[in-house]
Amino acid sequence: MQYILTNKKGSILEIILNRPDKRNALNSEFVTELRNAFSEANDDDSIRIIILKGNGKAFSAGADLEYLQKLQNNSYEENLADSSHLMELFKSMYFHKKIIIAQVEGHALAGGCGLATVCDFVFSVPEAFFGYTEVKIGFIPAIVMFFLLRKTNENKARELMLTGKLIDANYAQTSGLVYKVVAPEAIENEVFEFAQKLATETSAEAVALTRKMIAEIQSMETSEALLYAASQNATARATTDCKKGIAAFLSKEDIKW
Repeated sequence: MQYILTNKKGSILEIILNRPDKRNALNSEFVTELRNAFSEANDDDSIRIIILKGNGKAFSAGADLEYLQKLQNNSYEENLADSSHLMELFKSMYFHKKIIIAQVEGHALAGGCGLATVCDFVFSVPEAFFGYTEVKIGFIPAIVMFFLLRKTNENKARELMLTGKLIDANYAQTSGLVYKVVAPEAIENEVFEFAQKLATETSAEAVALTRKMIAEIQSMETSEALLYAASQNATARATTDCKKGIAAFLSKEDIKW
């Protein structure tokens, strides 16, 4: 692959953005490689947790602006196809079976901030800045908007998207975008230990069902949502992991996932 690296450590897969000379800016080929990597990880039962990180000084600067400039000569249909390509990447991450952790050690801007937003947990160094900066160049944060509105509230989304301002990691944490701020020398170990804890202390089947419900239930009307919740509750009872977990608990045995 040209733009990403992967590194598997037991049940943990690292997907590494590897275009440091362009601050990990995204183009169509980059998005294709990411979609393929997440798709393969989704189908690999040996992988429990995914860590998304970036090589170089930036996590990701978002869309490659030289690439976007070339697309301006395309038809609406061609631009829609390219935009849908990125949308499918974000959608695949949001509906993924595995927990995705962003390890942000450099700035995450525009579409790069979107990549972090779609992850379940974001760990960041204090020096990193986040921002949906599209409005400052006449563009819009269209695709990430859906996910940001689910991660935070409308007032916060308006503040960040309409101003395009940069916020530091601590402000991003208070805004609900960042899970934890960690010193640069400690973030690698802390993220990996957190991932290992999730991999060994949670059920793969339960995580997959819970992620699916989080993604789907918010758009449902109350009665529909409760019926859906009841059906998923019933489904979960029949899973192998649930049977194993309850049996181990009642036998006072350690549950090994």
